[in-house]
Amino acid sequence: MDLSFLTELVLILSMSVGVLFFCHKLGIAPIVGFLVAGVICGPGGFGLVKSVHQVEMMAEVGVVLLLFSIGVELSASELMRLKRPVFLGGMVQISLTIAAFAGLSVMAGFDTKKGLFLGFLAALSSTAIVLKELQNRAELESPHGRTSLSILIFQDLAIVPMMLVTPFLGNATGDLASSLGVMLLKGMGVVAIVLMLAKYVVPRLFLTVARVRSRELFLMATIVFCLSVALLTASVGLSLSLGAFLAGLILSESEYALNALEGVLPFKDIFTSLFFVSVGMLVDVNYIVAHPFMVLGAAGAVIVIKTLGAGGAVLLLGYPLRTAIAGGLALAQVGEFSFVLAKVGMDAQIFSQDSYQLFLAASVITMAVTPWLIQFAPAVASRICGHPKPKDEQDDGHESLHDHLIIVGFGPGGQQIAHAAKRAGIPYLVLEMNIDTVKREKKAGQPIRYGDAAYPAVLEHVGIKNARVLVVVVSDPTATRRMVATARGLSKNLRIIVRTRFVGEAQELLDLGANEVVPEEFETSIEIFTRVLVEYLVPNQNIERFILEARGANYRMLRTPDLPVDGQKLLTPQLSGMDLAVFTLEKNAPLAGKTLMESQVRKEHDLTVVAVNRDGQTHMNPDGAFKLEEGDKVYVFGMQEDVVEKSRLFSPA
Repeated sequence: MDLSFLTELVLILSMSVGVLFFCHKLGIAPIVGFLVAGVICGPGGFGLVKSVHQVEMMAEVGVVLLLFSIGVELSASELMRLKRPVFLGGMVQISLTIAAFAGLSVMAGFDTKKGLFLGFLAALSSTAIVLKELQNRAELESPHGRTSLSILIFQDLAIVPMMLVTPFLGNATGDLASSLGVMLLKGMGVVAIVLMLAKYVVPRLFLTVARVRSRELFLMATIVFCLSVALLTASVGLSLSLGAFLAGLILSESEYALNALEGVLPFKDIFTSLFFVSVGMLVDVNYIVAHPFMVLGAAGAVIVIKTLGAGGAVLLLGYPLRTAIAGGLALAQVGEFSFVLAKVGMDAQIFSQDSYQLFLAASVITMAVTPWLIQFAPAVASRICGHPKPKDEQDDGHESLHDHLIIVGFGPGGQQIAHAAKRAGIPYLVLEMNIDTVKREKKAGQPIRYGDAAYPAVLEHVGIKNARVLVVVVSDPTATRRMVATARGLSKNLRIIVRTRFVGEAQELLDLGANEVVPEEFETSIEIFTRVLVEYLVPNQNIERFILEARGANYRMLRTPDLPVDGQKLLTPQLSGMDLAVFTLEKNAPLAGKTLMESQVRKEHDLTVVAVNRDGQTHMNPDGAFKLEEGDKVYVFGMQEDVVEKSRLFSPA
């Protein structure tokens, strides 16, 4: 039995463990560690691994599973909303990059065909690295994350015509137009098959599998389905990763999406790590040592030109300069499919072995620095952008706005808040960075503006100094922190409420000036235990009391995590558990038409009416002769459990 490959695989994994340990200690991105491990193990390093081809095959599985997981998380409906950045943004990015490299190549004395081929190689970015880093930083839902993903999708489509054109840039002969036409027909056929699978086959298949209630069977069915669609696209000349992405999209709209994603994640992490190791194995260290300045110069040129090209594409889509810079830096590296294309170019004798090694060395360097480019992109953008002015053409007279609500982000959360504010008669404005959303919602009558709330000028444009509440519901944690800090610097009395994904992010936002931080995972747990209590027929009043206690205890903990025991003596025990609430007095409610004396609100129900708002006029501290009328907004003060239980007094029996 030949165990040589298994021995080399164990060696690779052991080397990766050691390198990752030191990367973690030094605060270096894991991807860099995998690349370094590949350089050490590969033929260009110490030559510890001979079975490079087998490693590359396993690495391809990692890229397939990565794209499958991205497809599951994205969903087909979301992809349809991204069609403009996919096709327009992707086309502009590739065109600008190819034109720039072709022009520089001609100026350097190369022929036009070689210049175009170099443009092909540089135009593609690393789907595996960019998406993995954006996932790790929870930035895939951010504006620059979405635009980066869109452009990467188009690049995966563009690799097909590039592969067809490359031989004709060498010495190949044949009919290019007919080849492209055949490929287009094959692609349309694949799309038709995928749509049929999504509608008729996959739901029935996974329903049958799910009924067995076997995790092993479900996982096996998921992996077989993913690889089958990937092989289908590869069989017609498209990429494996594109097929895996389509497979993920098919499952994304089904009830099986989360189970499928959970099953493949461990395999995705292992095989994706092997991909980065395999890339490192391609590097010839001796070539880098012999030509250090040439390699570094080529890598620097790629990063600068690709940042400008991708950033220009993002700007053309209507996004602000900050998003363009972040998106450009995220796509500044050379992609994994460029290595495949480079081999085709070698076979077509477009460039020499030395040029190939220069390309490999520069490409791996651009990949290695990508995690740092993504990490420092916000700081670079802030330094370059300064204080931009909002791009909304209309001046809506924000000076006249007063006591209004500002909603940052118009996803599902922002839409719900806007809907509630509209029904309650609260004046509000929305800030959103997706230009397509802004145009669509503005036509629908929403008071929405295009702008980045991280900048003072944008917030001043929507009357931040006169606003009462700012609600931040965006999915970019880095941008959220900047927005909170900027808003607090502009207004000390503003109430800032922030949604975040995890409880661990709350304290930093509170330190930056947020008044309330609502972690999604905490609120989700409340919703879950509420449904559990309902299932056990616990009375609604008790459930609401439990919710109040849970929120009160947890959010106080978030605000005062380091409160010493003695410091609790500073609290006023008499006010512990008290609450101020407002109720609208509805028609035929028990209190409607009664004076405060007649209703015995304080004596019998332990509630104190501190104010009543009627027809826009507020009556403070009403006396016993004050009669409550239908439509009054009654402000009451009392113990939390009394406020919850006695809310029935303001609604019809």
